[in-house]
Amino acid sequence: MALSITEDIRSITDLKRNTSSVLEQIHKTKRPVILTVNGKAEAVLLAAKEYEKIANAFNLLKLLITAEEDIKNNKYKEVRSFFKEFKRDKKISG
Repeated sequence: MALSITEDIRSITDLKRNTSSVLEQIHKTKRPVILTVNGKAEAVLLAAKEYEKIANAFNLLKLLITAEEDIKNNKYKEVRSFFKEFKRDKKISG
């Protein structure tokens, strides 16, 4: 999702005048559009599906960070001992 500085940076005024065009662009390119006010970045406009992908990736990353911290702090079990304990606790034979 490389940003194109000639296409993906647009003013709020341009958004107001050409809303359909800007929306079409984000759906076609799957890239965000940076919206500016007085030449300074103010907001990012992103297609809803692209936002969902980013949000899902971020949530997965948060889980991985927690898992890495647990490993660092020796808060884990080897898979064989985990399943042995799990089967015992759930009274599963085999």
